[in-house]
Amino acid sequence: MNRPGMSGPPDGPFTGEPYGRPVTPRPPGRRRRWLRRLAAVAAALVLLVAGLGWVLYEQLNSNITTDDETAEELRRWEKQRPSALVRGAQNILIIGSDTRSGSGNGKYGEDSGSQRSDTTILLHLAANRRSATAVSLPRDLMATIPSCRKRDGTYTNERFAQFNWAYELAGTACTIRTVENITQIRIDHHIVLDFNGFKNLVDAMDGVELCLDKPMDDREAKLHLPAGNQTLNGEQALGYVRARYSLGDGSDTERMGRQQKFLGALVRDMRSEGLLLNPTRLYPVLDAATKSVTTDAGLDSLKKLYDLVRTVRDIPTERVQFLTVPRRPYAFNSARDELVQPDADQLFRQLRLDRPVSVNAQVRPADDKPRDDRHGRGRSGRDPGPEGTDGSATEGGEAPPVPPATAAPPAAPPVPPSQVPVAPRTGSVPSSAPAAPMTSPASQAPPATTAPSPLSSVPPTYQGTTAARGMCG
Repeated sequence: MNRPGMSGPPDGPFTGEPYGRPVTPRPPGRRRRWLRRLAAVAAALVLLVAGLGWVLYEQLNSNITTDDETAEELRRWEKQRPSALVRGAQNILIIGSDTRSGSGNGKYGEDSGSQRSDTTILLHLAANRRSATAVSLPRDLMATIPSCRKRDGTYTNERFAQFNWAYELAGTACTIRTVENITQIRIDHHIVLDFNGFKNLVDAMDGVELCLDKPMDDREAKLHLPAGNQTLNGEQALGYVRARYSLGDGSDTERMGRQQKFLGALVRDMRSEGLLLNPTRLYPVLDAATKSVTTDAGLDSLKKLYDLVRTVRDIPTERVQFLTVPRRPYAFNSARDELVQPDADQLFRQLRLDRPVSVNAQVRPADDKPRDDRHGRGRSGRDPGPEGTDGSATEGGEAPPVPPATAAPPAAPPVPPSQVPVAPRTGSVPSSAPAAPMTSPASQAPPATTAPSPLSSVPPTYQGTTAARGMCG
């Protein structure tokens, strides 16, 4: 047995100390110095990580392009815009621009200095964040495009023309006002994405997995893929969502169906834990995404975009829905579209009031448009454009056929608020007030020939898809 103050186990082997030698305590100063060094190293690592995180955060923030011009222009027309009806609900307009300017976009065509909205999607986020509904608006939809202010300060004429002219005529603000005229839904935010940005985003995600119902072999779309589950890289994805005249029946409706299917797969892949919880994969995706977008001040920071993505991530995939606004060939030009009523107004009303919208997986039939050639020209063989680029003398390019004289004429275009002349008290005529823009009769047509039927109390089920679909089997 050990004596008090002695080391070593009773009846045990040597412990490295002479048996019976008193225990020598470690000096307390040495222990404190070791703890201080450890704390200093830990603090340095924390500061290093925090500093690196701040640098990366600021870099991602600086990637985002803020569009202040659109907000400024929309304020000019505030009195004409619809009001938000449900607090907390959000309506975001996503515009895919076909501009050829900018790095990497020239390969998709010559930069003529113009741009059109190749894809336009109205994304509605429910106030309770339990559903998200993305509605595609056909670029060929005939709509009343209001008088809009261009960058040079001049104003366009109000006209009845295909929807995507609004973006080419006067940019994002004109597109937002046109969508609000069609839907009476107030747009809260907007995001503009170009060709190259979309492609880089898909590549940063290491591709997006999609189910192809049948093989695709199309040289113009750069698609050579067998049927079944395929992982599309950026170039393939761009061809898949943009191809129109070289895939399927050549209809814009079928192309929008492919876009919706791809977006559903994109949302599904972005929600995966393998991406969100892996910094080495997440950062390239965030870098590509922030470099790709131009947005309003309400979404122009990484935190704001992250909050938006997190909102959608928490929505069940079966409640992330994609559909095309009900449409049919335009009565006076079957190469264009018009809304199907009352289904379209019923859809817009459900979104305005933040009520559920139902979709099913039924494939929408062909839209019965005449087949156009590979270059997107209409039956006349000319490429219609808003400024007479088809060689016609009529302002607005290839205008739709003028309806019978019995149809009601369109309303007179509004005068921009900043140009409304104020009557002087002395009775004199103002000399500097510009005249209201004149409307070219040839570029106008009434939006419908028959009055829409009353809205049903039971909303229809719309043809579309959800983010839960898209994988084979």
